[in-house]
Amino acid sequence: MRIISGVVAALAAYAGGSAAFNLNCNANYASYYGQNSARSQKTLGEYCKDAIEDVIILAFMNGFPNVMLNFANACETTFNGTAILHCPSIATDIKACQKGGKAVLLSMGGAAGSYGFLNDADGAKFADTVWDMYFRGKSSQRPFDDVVLDGIDLDIEGGGGAGYAAFINQLRAHYRSDKSKSYYIGGAPQCPYPDAYLGAALDSAWFDMVFVQFYNNYCGVDKYPTMFNFADWDGWAKTKSVNKNVRVYIGVPGAPSAASSGYIDGPALATIYNAVRSNYTSLGGIMTWDVSQARTSGLATSIRATLNAASRCSGSSGSGGGSGGGSNGSDLESVASTTAGGASLSVTVLNLAVALSMTGILSYAMF
Repeated sequence: MRIISGVVAALAAYAGGSAAFNLNCNANYASYYGQNSARSQKTLGEYCKDAIEDVIILAFMNGFPNVMLNFANACETTFNGTAILHCPSIATDIKACQKGGKAVLLSMGGAAGSYGFLNDADGAKFADTVWDMYFRGKSSQRPFDDVVLDGIDLDIEGGGGAGYAAFINQLRAHYRSDKSKSYYIGGAPQCPYPDAYLGAALDSAWFDMVFVQFYNNYCGVDKYPTMFNFADWDGWAKTKSVNKNVRVYIGVPGAPSAASSGYIDGPALATIYNAVRSNYTSLGGIMTWDVSQARTSGLATSIRATLNAASRCSGSSGSGGGSGGGSNGSDLESVASTTAGGASLSVTVLNLAVALSMTGILSYAMF
């Protein structure tokens, strides 16, 4: 058993150390964290101990320009005399996630909150605030202390659409001032095209990736193949997006209780993902709402296995037009790619390690 256990341990180490977010792959897995949707949310650090997710999106900054944050049970302390959350434990976990090759974004908006801009000037001004609070700027109230996030996600579900393009343009100007790493702009539109709130910004400002919510709507994954409209979003990516290399993610609920409608199981999702991958080059991967739901239901493990078997990457791992001149991590093209003859050995090893870790075999004691 020592030999077998030693091999398994090596596989676990390989899986934990080789996963690094690469914007240019079509097999990234993004998941939202912070709202305890399944009522079983663990610390962020627990979810970052393995190679399941590539992108963690913190949810939410649900108030702006008057800043308000909500991470449910993950953070409840505030700066003295304010209502702004101060989250040193999450800060420590973010660093661990980033060290493991994961990108960590902060999502602005959500289904509930008080947010929105009056005009472009309002949006541009708030971009300065965001840079100071979460990136390389300086502020006396930094919710994650000295952490430098990897980007911002816009999940705008109310409050109008004014000012978001100006916000993105100003934030990207700040991004370019730091050549040490890559930064990202994400969005989370509803699947009906064009999006009611983010549509104007999607057509006029740079996005690196969009996590389209293919659920709670007539165009969701549960309506595949008749009404599922990834083709509309691929068309947007190639003809209207400022960034013609923007990546479009298939956003799904992590469990039946994660959304009003739209949940499908792992095999059904794999069928849709593989069909999209075969037909649309804008595909970036899969997104789930949220990590607590997807981990509890087991969908996260199924997604990871599906993605590992299919990954293709192009170019460097940094943000194309984005933002900062550095690279976000090692190029997954040599770690998780497929060849004409089938999945590479490294993908097989990673799949095995992930599967073993999820079934508990990796914890088997050596004796």
